[in-house]
Amino acid sequence: MADAPWSAEADGVTLWLRLTPKGGRDAVEGVETMADGKTVLKARVRAAPEDGKANAALIELIAKTVSAPKRAVAIRSGETSRVKKLFIAGDPAPYIDALARLAQRNG
Repeated sequence: MADAPWSAEADGVTLWLRLTPKGGRDAVEGVETMADGKTVLKARVRAAPEDGKANAALIELIAKTVSAPKRAVAIRSGETSRVKKLFIAGDPAPYIDALARLAQRNG
């Protein structure tokens, strides 16, 4: 996928994402190009952005979406921002495949 919001690394996948906390449901909603031209994956979670609850819900959602263990998903930057950089540790191929299928279905 051109301009995908993820990139394969030697030991996993880096993923850029825009999170909507208190979004009514837990879901990944496809790919979006933001006003600054950056491409991100859109996600929403039911949890409120307090005490790390929304970030924990996001980690669980992404892990489930790409079939990774929760311990493999980490927020690398943007802990308190809506736009976050995540890292999914492990073999990048299955994660990239899952994200590409998701983008085709929702994008």
